[in-house]
Amino acid sequence: MGEQLRTEVTVGARGIDVRVTGEIDIANVDEFRAQLWALPAGPLPVRLDLRGVGFLSATAVRALVAVHLRIRARGGQLVLCDPNPVVRRTLRATRVNRVIPIVGSAAVGASDPSEALRRPWPSTPLRPRIPAHH
Repeated sequence: MGEQLRTEVTVGARGIDVRVTGEIDIANVDEFRAQLWALPAGPLPVRLDLRGVGFLSATAVRALVAVHLRIRARGGQLVLCDPNPVVRRTLRATRVNRVIPIVGSAAVGASDPSEALRRPWPSTPLRPRIPAHH
C-alpha cells in the first residue's frame, strides 16, 4: 500500500496553491480529481505543488489533463510545481509537459510558478490519438 494522499489548499489574491503529498493511483484518483474539481471557479492560476508526490499513475495523468481543461475553460491556468524525478519522467513520457507548464527546481527553464504564469499557452492543444481502422 502506498503513501496516503493528502491535499492542502490555500486560496489567495494571486491564485490557488494546492500542495499534494502521497501517491496518486487508481485507488485514490477519484478523490484527487474531486478535490481539484472543488476548487473555487474563476480566472485564478492554480499552482499544484507535486514535490511530495512519490508516484503518479496513468489515471492520475488523465485526471490532471481533465482538471487543466476545466481550469482553462474558466479562464485560469494550471501550473505543476516541483515534481520529483519519477513524477517528472511520467509527465514527460505522457507529454503532459507540452500542455501544462511545469516549474520549479525539477523543471528546466523556470525557477518559480509566476514565471510560468506569464508564458503563453502552447499553440498546439492536446489531441487524443484516434487509432486508424483498417
